[in-house]
Amino acid sequence: MVISPRIRNNICLTAHPEGCAAEVKRQIGYVKSNGPVEGTKNALIIGSSTGYGLACRTAAAFGCGASTIGVFFEKPGSDNKPGTPGYYNMKAFDAEAEKAGLYSKSINGDAFSYELKQQTIEAIKQGPGKVDLVIYSLASGVRVDPADGKMYRSALKPIGKKYKSRALDTMSGRIISMEIDPAEGDDISDTIKVMGGEDWQLWIDTLMEADVLSEGVITTAFSYIGPEVTTAIYRDGTIGAAKKDLEATAKRIDDQLAAALGGKAFTSVNKALVTRAAAVIPAISLYISILFRVMKDKGIHEGCIEQMDRFFRGLYGGELTVDAENRVRMDDWEMREDVQQEIERIWQIASDDNIETLSDIEGYHADFMNMHGFEVPGVNYEAEVDPS
Repeated sequence: MVISPRIRNNICLTAHPEGCAAEVKRQIGYVKSNGPVEGTKNALIIGSSTGYGLACRTAAAFGCGASTIGVFFEKPGSDNKPGTPGYYNMKAFDAEAEKAGLYSKSINGDAFSYELKQQTIEAIKQGPGKVDLVIYSLASGVRVDPADGKMYRSALKPIGKKYKSRALDTMSGRIISMEIDPAEGDDISDTIKVMGGEDWQLWIDTLMEADVLSEGVITTAFSYIGPEVTTAIYRDGTIGAAKKDLEATAKRIDDQLAAALGGKAFTSVNKALVTRAAAVIPAISLYISILFRVMKDKGIHEGCIEQMDRFFRGLYGGELTVDAENRVRMDDWEMREDVQQEIERIWQIASDDNIETLSDIEGYHADFMNMHGFEVPGVNYEAEVDPS
């Protein structure tokens, strides 16, 4: 079949297998172009199929030469329906790893479940034996707690009062107004349950009990703080409450690993980028589009793979910016004073008449399409492909 993009409410409902494969190869090429990294030998990436997780797995394998195990939940294609982009990404990754002679094991299933954790442990024992790096990069709106079988859903809401802001409809290029009612009921606690640190802690506890963590193991999970213009809906909202719980969990895991294995744990506060998770956050599209313009003009723009390549090279022998809360600040370039001042200036004057010149809608759109395998250079989108 010929696969074309179908977009609804800033969500792309289709993915192109050849385009996804080409994007994976591009990321691999970028990492290899920067030379080898003396780092992890055996890495477990929980949430490895898209965005930062995919970039981490790529940097670990093709930068450090590591054996990698990737855990993810993606849907394969059928004869008449495309699969999810992450599914095609992992198929392509495994194929490229095999060509390079690298050990690669991909596990598709519910990472929140006990069964998937045990399946991963068996894969570690049968493969590398132990892992020295655990990346926790899950991005899910729903979690079934294996302890009680209850389903929890995260909520993207402000806390305390209604959120009003401008946002960018990236498909039309128009600035729109939007409002979101404040959290109520169990919105906050449920969001923490899904996106906080509880499952990361369960993973570490389970891996330690199974004795599959190496001496000196490192683990990290990803967080975001962001600028003042998104604070009410993000950092001070329900998702921010979950991220704060994740950061508190990092401190507990750090103590745990330091005592048992001489290891360490921390969160990495990453840059705002076009990811499948970020695409549904109101106001973030306008902010990211302006951010891209400002950072590109200053020559400091990074995508997922550029950021994670820098992260790995800093983690293993280089330098990383660390704040007073022991958080690695990969958003250090984004949050530079000169960058944020320019974003604030543009934010105040942006309108339908000037937004295309003041922001990088084109770059935002390209990243959004590319992560679903569309508009990737060199791919023939008129050709028939097998979605399965």
